[in-house]
Amino acid sequence: MPALTLRAHRKTVIASGLLCCALTLVVLFTTPAAFRSPAAVVVMALIGTAAVLLQLRIRNDSEMRPLQSPWWLNVVGILLALAALFPAGLRMGPRLTQAIALGAVGSFAISSAIVLRSFREHPAKPE
Repeated sequence: MPALTLRAHRKTVIASGLLCCALTLVVLFTTPAAFRSPAAVVVMALIGTAAVLLQLRIRNDSEMRPLQSPWWLNVVGILLALAALFPAGLRMGPRLTQAIALGAVGSFAISSAIVLRSFREHPAKPE
C-alpha cells in the first residue's frame, strides 16, 4: 500500500475508534430512563451523523472529485435539533417536542443515507 493510502486508512481507523468511545461513554453513563427523552435521541443521531460526515471529509481528502453532503438537509436537522433541545424557550408541549426530535433524527438519517449511497456509487480509487 502506498503511504498516502495508509495515512488515510489510519485516519479512518482512529476516527472510528474515537466515535465508538464517544458512543460507549454516552451509553455507559446514561440511565435507561434518559434514553426516553428527545434530547438523548437527538444526541445519538448527531454522533452518528458526525461519523458519516467525518468519513466523507477523510474520503474527500484523498480524492480528486469530492463528494458533497446535502447541506440544506443538515441545516434543517440542526434547526429541528435545537428546537427539540430547548422546548421550554419555544413553549412547546411534550408531543410536539417528540415530533420535532423525530424530524431532526429523520433529517440526519436521510442525509447520512444519501452520503453512504454516494460512497457506493463512486467507490474510492486505490492509488
